[in-house]
Amino acid sequence: MRPFRIQSWATAVLLAGACALTGPATVPAAQGAPNRTAVAYVALGDSYSAGVGAGSYLGSGAECLRSSKAYPALWASTHASSFAFVACNGARTGDVLAKQLGPLDARTDLVSVTAGGSDASWAKVMGICALPGTTTCMSAVANARDYVDKNLPANLDRLYSAIRAKAPSAHVVVLGYPHFYQLHGTCARGLDDSERAALNAAIDHLDSLIAQRATRHGFTFADARTAFSGHEICSAGPWMHSVELLDLTESYHPTASGQSLGYLPLFTRTA
Repeated sequence: MRPFRIQSWATAVLLAGACALTGPATVPAAQGAPNRTAVAYVALGDSYSAGVGAGSYLGSGAECLRSSKAYPALWASTHASSFAFVACNGARTGDVLAKQLGPLDARTDLVSVTAGGSDASWAKVMGICALPGTTTCMSAVANARDYVDKNLPANLDRLYSAIRAKAPSAHVVVLGYPHFYQLHGTCARGLDDSERAALNAAIDHLDSLIAQRATRHGFTFADARTAFSGHEICSAGPWMHSVELLDLTESYHPTASGQSLGYLPLFTRTA
């Protein structure tokens, strides 16, 4: 059951180190979009908003791995009159606060953001869980949850307050994170189901906290767990990468289908 744990650990180490934060990508705004109302849209956040795992990465800000198949780019191509794509692989809440808010102003109509997963050090947790020993995995998950409880509420409050101050009239959509695993699914090797269940429960905990803070700031929370239900790793039709040996950075991220069939409809309903 454990042959690929070391490879999974290497994946997590590379994921943890892939955090270069650069300027916004240049993506064409919609031409003759079905939505005739002008929408100035800014996409903030981490790898889940940048589109890591979806391929077709843009040349501008290449280190951030922004994809033309990410849900912000897909939505903007048919709805936005202007679009600033500043989400970046590996961004923590502090990185979003310090490096991504430049495009926001009083004319911004719509903002999307995923933030908090990197604060919880998911890459480190996955690295530990990839090694033999269920006890050490459970301990890592518990430590991550403890860190989230102690630090993330204040981090999110600072970020959300800054977004509102910079874009006072914008509709802000905060998107959560999907479960990694379908339990009792098709995976024959890898983590034990007890470990998969603990990781999913930790995502529940993280998403619940993010939803609470977003709602307190008057933002809309979009639940990716429901959008990806039935399409997690170990399902018959996954929209999430497991370990990708040919491109380790994409591991544990949504595929292009996850972006277009999971995140995009979810964002469209709440934008």
